[in-house]
Amino acid sequence: MYKRIKLENGIRVVCERIPYLRSVSIGIWVGTGSRSENPSNNGISHFIEHMLFKGTDNRSAREIADSIDSIGGQLNAFTGKECTCYYAKTLDSHADIALDVLSDMFFNSRFEEKDIEIEKKVILEEIGMYEDSPEELVHDILSETVWEDNSLGFPILGTRDTLFDINKDKIKAYMNERYLPENTVIAVAGNFDEDKIIDTIKEKFGGWNVSGKGSKGIENAEFKVNSKIKVKDTEQIHICIGFEGIAHGSDELYPLLAVNNVLGGGMSSRMFQKIREEMGLVYSIYSYPSSYRNAGLFTIYAGMNAEHLEKVVELIIKEIKTLIKEGISRDELEKSKEQLKGNYILGLESTSSRMNSIGKSEVLMNNIYTPDEILKKIDAVNLERVEQVIKRIFCLNKISFSIVGNIKKEIDIGKIIDV
Repeated sequence: MYKRIKLENGIRVVCERIPYLRSVSIGIWVGTGSRSENPSNNGISHFIEHMLFKGTDNRSAREIADSIDSIGGQLNAFTGKECTCYYAKTLDSHADIALDVLSDMFFNSRFEEKDIEIEKKVILEEIGMYEDSPEELVHDILSETVWEDNSLGFPILGTRDTLFDINKDKIKAYMNERYLPENTVIAVAGNFDEDKIIDTIKEKFGGWNVSGKGSKGIENAEFKVNSKIKVKDTEQIHICIGFEGIAHGSDELYPLLAVNNVLGGGMSSRMFQKIREEMGLVYSIYSYPSSYRNAGLFTIYAGMNAEHLEKVVELIIKEIKTLIKEGISRDELEKSKEQLKGNYILGLESTSSRMNSIGKSEVLMNNIYTPDEILKKIDAVNLERVEQVIKRIFCLNKISFSIVGNIKKEIDIGKIIDV
């Protein structure tokens, strides 16, 4: 069972005690990411995430790492489009150390100018590494393409230009606007003494009060029919085809997930079996839905030799047309639902994944569904709801795409759709 409490200053605490395990995972979730940025500070959420590991008033960067390494734990963080998380996983007997280190990083980081300049170089290398991975880059370009001129399309890492403009004043201003108690969730999952850990959280975080004004709500992101090609000297061509998806928190995500399993969600899916296994035209092909607040995206990815590009796109469109015309069978639906349930339950068998699940749900939706509630939502998916979601998502006159690779000629997907 989950326990949810709210501290007097507005911080939400969500706990799930799992007494038969010997680990505990603790995460500090802040409801801010690249979607909360603007064209002049893009990348600052991710930059701040890096800087919290660079030293505090009480610990050097080395001492932060040693504090958790010396007890056999893990300390890390990640930034997404809509949230940032700082987390530690340790033995249950060391939960107090994890909270002490995390709270020290969160409140006492120094943000020294020399560290800021060093970290700019590190993130520049990260951007360079990402640009050298076209199979990853093409997904980011699709986001930029479908949400052009909206912060949801911003790259999480930022750009070289925006990175150089980040300084201590900008960091402090952004944190005063976004790092607020009411925008923060502390999630704990694993084996812990409930009263003790809540008392410790109150001690570490209860006195946090910020005089910042807060920030305006998120803008709606309108899906745009668009295309973008990045010419790059690569052996393979990488393409992402995008449809408007379903927003975070909608129950229609479950029939879409069921459809995704059948279309391109795994090795037994239609696209994988037809285009890779039977025809050998691609090395990798898959599909997946992404959901955000008030927005969503359904993506199909394929990587192939340049000479096969048009044929692969033609086959993908053919599979989508078949899906629109014939839907999926009852057997496919039942198999897909079992896949969803299995993947979901297996994904909850570690304290870090449980902490991720409850923390993200609370910070983005202010709500947490129990595993039983999730399984009921999957079970409630039927052929009628599947048909409705297929009609809603797969609109062939609302397709966007991105391509990365050594493109020699113009690609007209509109013509291919009419094949």
